[in-house]
Amino acid sequence: MIQLEFPTEKKQSGDFAPPLSVRFHVDLPLLYGILMLLGAGLFILYSADNQSLALLFRQCIWMSIALTIMFIFAQISPKRYRQMTPWIFILGILLLAAVLVVGHTGKGAQRWLNLGLFKFQPSEIMKLAAPMALAWYFDKRRLPPTFPMLMVCAIILVAPVALIIKQPDLGTALVIVFAGVCVILLAGIKWRYVIGLAVIAAASAPVLWHFLHDYQQQRVLTFLNPGLDPLGDGYHIIQSKIAIGSGGVFGKGYLEGTQSHLRFLPEHATDFIFAVVGEELGLIGGVILIAMLMYVVLRGLYISTQAPDTFSRLLAGSLSLTFFLSFFVNIGMVTGILPVVGVPLPLISYGGSSMLTMMAGFGIVMSIQTHRELLFK
Repeated sequence: MIQLEFPTEKKQSGDFAPPLSVRFHVDLPLLYGILMLLGAGLFILYSADNQSLALLFRQCIWMSIALTIMFIFAQISPKRYRQMTPWIFILGILLLAAVLVVGHTGKGAQRWLNLGLFKFQPSEIMKLAAPMALAWYFDKRRLPPTFPMLMVCAIILVAPVALIIKQPDLGTALVIVFAGVCVILLAGIKWRYVIGLAVIAAASAPVLWHFLHDYQQQRVLTFLNPGLDPLGDGYHIIQSKIAIGSGGVFGKGYLEGTQSHLRFLPEHATDFIFAVVGEELGLIGGVILIAMLMYVVLRGLYISTQAPDTFSRLLAGSLSLTFFLSFFVNIGMVTGILPVVGVPLPLISYGGSSMLTMMAGFGIVMSIQTHRELLFK
């Protein structure tokens, strides 16, 4: 383990004392973006849940825990993450297998492990462990990846994705697949492989359709035509579109939304919270929120480009793009351009599991940036 000593004062003109933020492994530009999003989340949640202080208090507790986890993860060096990756991945696989045997069932899905004081969703670990495993595999290997290397990557992804689909949790499985694909793309995969895989995916779509659960097939059909069942499966997206459309350019005004306050809009504090933004703050509010989300993504991608090694570069880039996918899918399903898959709006929607995972990922990204700064100062 590398020991770093930080001078407390300049003994010579060439000595350098790292800034306090670097010594505590906090990337300030990324932290500012995250804090802005967390603040915006509280602002929106207060209105979305009819000015409920109890909900706001619980969300503040989750935020405090998430920020603490982010800080802890930022202290661990990328070298240490690289060493721990195989064990983290194996632990995630074992926990996913345990879910199928002794997992807690809720809302028709067996996704949680009951630990007494709280319930834990192991699939959240794989959002970090899967891209870490692929980045670890590519590290020290000659890039771009060859076809045999891509087959190994597919094997690495198949095990966790299959176990998560079995729960069933198609949304999380797709996020993990995307995180893995991001690592492969950032590794410089040749375009002929990309085109070939796209053709295979398109050709296999009719076959995969028959492996989907009935409710998953219904979600796709509802996406294509919500009017087929306006009071059933199509209700969510219809009410969401009404809320967003009624907001217009400038919105009805903060705390003035009717779809959420009168309980027409379902899941208004979680999956469909962006519809509240559209109704109350309008197109302008939605664009501002998307710009804030994109700032965090772009900062993460910038850190990826500055990373000193392959493992750090691929990991930071994939975690940043996974964050992008999370809010892109959420906004897409709320506006009706994607099927509903139950992905929350990161750092905005109420809830803790997704936030804790996301903030742990940001802690890893901060570690990559600040340890690089210490290395090159």
